[in-house]
Amino acid sequence: MNKLFILLFLFSISIGFSQEEESTKKDLKVGLVFSGGGAKGFAHIGVLKVLEEAGVRVDYIGGTSMGSMVGSLYAAGYTAKEIDSIFRSFDFTKIMLDDVPRKSKPFYKKENGEKHALSLPVKKGKIGIPKALSKGQNVANLLTEMLSHVDTISDFNKLPIPFVCIATDIEAGKKVVMNSGFLPKAVQASSAFPTLLEPVEIDGKLLVDGGIFDNYPVDEVKKMGADIIIGVELGNDLLSREDLNSAVDIVNQIMSFQIYASYEENIKNTNVHITPDMTGYSVTTFEYYNEIFDLGEIAARQHYDALVAIANQQTYNRPPFVKKKRENEIVIKSIQIEGNQDYTRTYIKSKMGIKLHDTIAYSSFVDGINNLSATGNFTNIQYKILDHDDGGSTVQLKLQQNDISTYIRLAAHYDELYKTAVLVNLTSKHVLMKNDIFSADIILGDNIRYNLDYFIDNGSNWSFGFKSSYHRFSEDVMFDYIPEIARINLKYRDFTNQLYLQTVLNRKFAIGVGVEQKTITAYTDTFAATVLNAVEDPDEFYFDKSNYLNFISYVKFDTYDKKYFQKKGVYLAADFRWYLISSDYNENFDSFSQLKGELGFAYTFFDKLTLQYIAKAGVTIGDNNNPILDYNLGGYNENYINTFESMIGYEFAALNGSGFIKSTLKVRYEIFNNNFLMGTASAARVDSDLWNDGDIFADTKTGLGIGYGLDSFLGPIELNYTYSPDTKENYLFFNLGYWF
Repeated sequence: MNKLFILLFLFSISIGFSQEEESTKKDLKVGLVFSGGGAKGFAHIGVLKVLEEAGVRVDYIGGTSMGSMVGSLYAAGYTAKEIDSIFRSFDFTKIMLDDVPRKSKPFYKKENGEKHALSLPVKKGKIGIPKALSKGQNVANLLTEMLSHVDTISDFNKLPIPFVCIATDIEAGKKVVMNSGFLPKAVQASSAFPTLLEPVEIDGKLLVDGGIFDNYPVDEVKKMGADIIIGVELGNDLLSREDLNSAVDIVNQIMSFQIYASYEENIKNTNVHITPDMTGYSVTTFEYYNEIFDLGEIAARQHYDALVAIANQQTYNRPPFVKKKRENEIVIKSIQIEGNQDYTRTYIKSKMGIKLHDTIAYSSFVDGINNLSATGNFTNIQYKILDHDDGGSTVQLKLQQNDISTYIRLAAHYDELYKTAVLVNLTSKHVLMKNDIFSADIILGDNIRYNLDYFIDNGSNWSFGFKSSYHRFSEDVMFDYIPEIARINLKYRDFTNQLYLQTVLNRKFAIGVGVEQKTITAYTDTFAATVLNAVEDPDEFYFDKSNYLNFISYVKFDTYDKKYFQKKGVYLAADFRWYLISSDYNENFDSFSQLKGELGFAYTFFDKLTLQYIAKAGVTIGDNNNPILDYNLGGYNENYINTFESMIGYEFAALNGSGFIKSTLKVRYEIFNNNFLMGTASAARVDSDLWNDGDIFADTKTGLGIGYGLDSFLGPIELNYTYSPDTKENYLFFNLGYWF
């Protein structure tokens, strides 16, 4: 018993001596510096993995560009493993390019905005070029979501790990050190690579990527109090002319000139200099995440012994930071909106799908931010969700309205009916009042046309619109009414004006009603007056030359993922037109109506093979005595107007009747990116009595087609060979560019 007591006493004394020695040991403060480098910055995450394995406690973090993005997450309490998981779950190419899913776009933009190959901003009467490829809203959304647990911390020194990042004042040409403010926006500014991401405005300064002046901010981290610097420098070797293949490469090269001016001193002040081999990778090679991550880990392991030695000189370990998880649901008690000068609160809330006292999922709220961004009316949407003790939350929105409200948009097209066409579009927003948009299409080419559209967008509330359009074409068509004449050259003109009301639900479902004035002129100069006794003009015979006043209504549902070459989604449309009054050129008009509907859905297997089914039908209610208003099927176009419909295997307007029903099955296989092999089969019945006493398949017309399609920046490019087993005729259809 006495021996045991003595042993315990001696052990306690030894512990005391050890603790006294430990208490006199000076702690080592470690600063971690991450350089910029775009996609090459994924290597930083591999380095963090090794630092944690070596037991290094990071006390300060500084970064630029992608280095600030990774560094901010680590400073906010994420582990290397968590950051790795976050980055692997995102497609950074889509994030950097602000790729917004079609489901987030306003219904108006789905209907009218997906037909332009080039968009140029107009400011102060001058046409310019876009500031960058992307507004950076997806970057802002990602950072805001990931850093939401520290969004009340405005002093970056009070983060779990003190943090600093670097940006550049593009107007003053100065370095800007950011260690306070709204963390996500500061990091967004530091990462705003010129030409790729738009500048970010903070406190009146227009900020871009900090790498222009300080891509490796060792000096700023030393000022924070670091005793030793561990730096990850991704290299900025100047590229040869063979490697300067894009605007981003050229801008990065120019930035490197200034980078080298400050690099040498900062490298000298780095105690552990980690330099992953980035040969073959660039700022935009986001698809090589795994490889770049591994290169960072490999480079860090080359310094593993030095890292362990540093860890051994640190006297304590930082306890794990417990991130407060945001509730999955938000109970909205109040909504604060700032910066919506030209858009009403109702418009903002409607686009986001939020209301006072709503309870919504956090993911739905983020979707709402994307929906608001997809309008194109705001260059930056900053949000905070402030939780109250009673369980409710205040939503704070700080909007930066797009200072460009007018655009010139261009497109080119060719098809078999309208021939060559160049579209020049003028789009201007908040022209007469808040929430409005004006769009004018002038279409030049073989058939001059125009479209005017004025729309006051109130979202789910009733919106008001006015449309005016003029369409014309000339085409040889079959003519069965006179035995002596098999074909005529049909000249068709349509002038239409509409006033309508529309409401949209959840960006997918639109309902509209209105009135329409329509002038249809259809004539031919193929045969002389002696054939049909046309005494007014012996060179022209008019099938119709009437004005109509109509009631219109429609329902549309659209969840297609793309406008063309769809891979998934559903499309439903029903259109009702009641011809009320006519100037009655043929003196045989009786009021009648027409109902036309479409149902389509697409589904893709193995991400390559797409099946798309489309059913269409149209009926005439009442007596229509004007054949020009019958349904006319044939051809391959997607820009037909009025009662003209496509039908493969048949030439334009080959099938005619007061009613029709048609089914089409499309099969597409994506042989490589945006290139498709296509097969199509259609069956249709055109008749005044579609039911035919139950024999609905009698006299069914069929068509088959094979083709090749390319989804290009000009729009869809297709070459289709079509054949009808009924007529044994075949046709080759070619179209280029967006349909308009």
